[in-house]
Amino acid sequence: MTTDTPARLLQLLSLLQTPREWPGGELAERLGISRRTVRRDIDRLRELGYPVRATRGADGGYRLVAGKAMPPLVLDDEEAVAIAVGLRAGAGHAVEGVEEASVRALAKLEQVLPARLRHRVSTLQAATMPMTSGDRPLVAPETLTVLASAVAGPERLRFAYRAADGTESRRLTEPYRLVSTGRRWYLVAYDLDRADWRSFRVDRVSEPFATGARFAPRELPSGSAAEYLRRSMYRGQEAYEVVVTFAAPAETVTTKLPSFLGTPEPVTPTSCRLRATVDGPMDWLALRLAMTGPAFTVQKPKELVTVVRELGERLAAATG
Repeated sequence: MTTDTPARLLQLLSLLQTPREWPGGELAERLGISRRTVRRDIDRLRELGYPVRATRGADGGYRLVAGKAMPPLVLDDEEAVAIAVGLRAGAGHAVEGVEEASVRALAKLEQVLPARLRHRVSTLQAATMPMTSGDRPLVAPETLTVLASAVAGPERLRFAYRAADGTESRRLTEPYRLVSTGRRWYLVAYDLDRADWRSFRVDRVSEPFATGARFAPRELPSGSAAEYLRRSMYRGQEAYEVVVTFAAPAETVTTKLPSFLGTPEPVTPTSCRLRATVDGPMDWLALRLAMTGPAFTVQKPKELVTVVRELGERLAAATG
């Protein structure tokens, strides 16, 4: 019999989080308490925000259902390991819109995992090999979780950094956001030694260490972290007005394009037009347009027209 009320409530909650209906008598037997105590504990869970539904009948039944908010979950060892492994595996294959949230979730989970479970997660991760294109830089999940925790703190962060030319440096920063571009992770942070905002490729970060020193987040000069990153990556490069027409409905094309390009406008029920302002070289944009699937026509700029034509010629030549 569980006499400690908090421990009993956790045990009851763990039972209710399995997808089935529990008769009151069975819960009482499992917990070694009376049915009256079961009803009282159910009321306590409801007061804590857990939506427990009761059904009428000779024995009565209880089931945890979806509510208006997400209450804390109680996970057993196997469930915790499975979720941590899944989040780690997904860290390098970000899904647009949930990249940073998934890393924050991983950071929270690994913070409370016992050492024995943390070792199991690392062992399982090392034993699996994702099937990828092989051209993505590798980022250690441990690095991402340290950075995510510092962002959430917010805590000042120290790390070693290797620049594109190989130069090594030590940085003391106030981390602002993690941003995923699909191929790479970046940290947008205020560099205290340089007294300015910077973006750092996470695969070039090593020895990250949250100092424990809290700070009041500064206001980013360019609105969102994604917009700041885009501007910093293409700073000094010419901006182009892009106009492309697709032979496909707008809703079809929208799902195939990165969100920062905007949403195509319908022209007819079977065609749409994309208008966007893009910085930097056109090679990557030509590839993204070709990967959407439907036929398309580039109206602007002439630089993109040239790149798409050359790409088409190279691909045609490759077929022999």
